[in-house]
Amino acid sequence: MREQIMGLITPTMSIVFLAVFIVMWWRGKMGNYVLGFAVGYLFFALGFAATHLLDTGSPYVFHVTQFFYSMAVACGVWALTQRAGQPHHLGVHLIIYALSAATLAVAVITSPDISSRLVIVNVGYGAMYLVLIMTLLGAQRREAIDRLIITMHALLAAQFMIRPVLTLLVEQTIPADVYRQSIYYSVLNLSLALISLMTAMVLVGACVYDQIKAVREQADLDGLTGLRTRRAFEQDVVEMLERAKLECVPVSLVVADIDHFKAVNDVWGHQVGDIAIKQFGEVIKGTIRDTDIAGRIGGEEFCVLAWNCNAKAGITLAERIRESFAELQIAGMPDDHRLTASFGVAARADGEGYGKLFARTDAALYRAKEGGRNRVIRDGGGKKKAVVTPIKQDADTLQEARA
Repeated sequence: MREQIMGLITPTMSIVFLAVFIVMWWRGKMGNYVLGFAVGYLFFALGFAATHLLDTGSPYVFHVTQFFYSMAVACGVWALTQRAGQPHHLGVHLIIYALSAATLAVAVITSPDISSRLVIVNVGYGAMYLVLIMTLLGAQRREAIDRLIITMHALLAAQFMIRPVLTLLVEQTIPADVYRQSIYYSVLNLSLALISLMTAMVLVGACVYDQIKAVREQADLDGLTGLRTRRAFEQDVVEMLERAKLECVPVSLVVADIDHFKAVNDVWGHQVGDIAIKQFGEVIKGTIRDTDIAGRIGGEEFCVLAWNCNAKAGITLAERIRESFAELQIAGMPDDHRLTASFGVAARADGEGYGKLFARTDAALYRAKEGGRNRVIRDGGGKKKAVVTPIKQDADTLQEARA
């Protein structure tokens, strides 16, 4: 009776956490990785229930439980790598599972003692978690909650590797028909209950943290473009520049301004001007990388800090944005009208902070405006790019359209 009650504790806890993650995913409108946590706990509950309810003397019971536990690990791996923006490497986990299953099949045939089976399946789970840890360590995102997740899964990997060996040193052999009365099974129940509880608390904490962060980030985004507001952008830039200084990584700042924007508002109205700003923001978002940050720092002025990017690469980035925007049809404007933008680019110098870097970049933007607009100018002697003014873009034409 005692074994029956103990054996139901872990699957019951898993069902509770399954429900918690489903509610967080559904009600909180969170990412699919939260649903992955829920499915993982479902498979974990099924695996432990199979261990507890099926006949351990059957040669197939360990294959069934190994399948459910491996699926639980795979779901957790997928969810955590999705959250971290890393590749899941599920093919590697499939290979580990296949090797463990094949070795387990041999052990089932050759010996009625289940000690070797326990070591095989647990080492397989531990190896899967080691692959996950190495993947998460490669992620750029490394906040306190991320370090806690890595630490928690390192403990998981360690207990899968160490627990069977230590327990079997005490018990040495475990016949299949007395498995549920063994010391190992009692230790397994206790350790999995504690570990599943601790892991679930860490994952729930990560989901809550992500939700709070998403709300804060939403408040820091410009409502029209979806880019950072000036305050949020400057805060992130200061942190990014400090990190670049410590890691000796080159960064470049790009400042952009839509040409003749006041005339656009005067001729076609502020609604069309807002559409132009929104579409320019979409061009920027579609051009920069995940490692770069962008913000709307004024009415029609935008700024991008490009990570691991020297001045030459910064010019290339600005040119791509300039060319894409110059070809864009702005909704609400005539088909033969195009807007353009001017750009200033500067690479961060040694020991330079955001204030000085922005001043140099803004000065380059001013020279681009003075030099005819619709061009990219680099601070520090960069060459101007010769361009052809697009159809009906210049100020005189806009004034004619206004008249």
